[in-house]
Amino acid sequence: MVEISIHLRDELVAAAGASADEICGLLLGRGERIERVVPCRNVAATPATRFELDPAALLAAHRAARQGGPAVLGHYHSHPSGDARPSPRDAADAAPDNSLWLIVAGGAVTAWRARADGALHGRFDAVALRDDGCGAGDDPPQGGDAPRAE
Repeated sequence: MVEISIHLRDELVAAAGASADEICGLLLGRGERIERVVPCRNVAATPATRFELDPAALLAAHRAARQGGPAVLGHYHSHPSGDARPSPRDAADAAPDNSLWLIVAGGAVTAWRARADGALHGRFDAVALRDDGCGAGDDPPQGGDAPRAE
């Protein structure tokens, strides 16, 4: 199970809802807890239907992790079409490296692991995603479970 705060989950949903293009970014944290989301520029040639993280942002995040910062757990992107499951295109582009993929669509956020023999498209396994309160200091924790990948 991966944990994310309500605040971060809502931030992803709001950003996805505000863009006709696919948004994308990095997931930083420790263990199975997402502590930060870092929006990145989508450098894909067709950002309305694909995403590609800005390589400079990815390198900078890995460099910061090596210097003691939070680890790069994976990344997120949106599906403006409204389907919060990985697409066949996502599967074709995904390295089977066990990285975490969050997909945001239609107000839902789902979590997936990229694996060599995943159940979905031969590449992804669903991961339970639990929101554990706001995690933003003075926001009151509301708890509960985020929408789950099926």
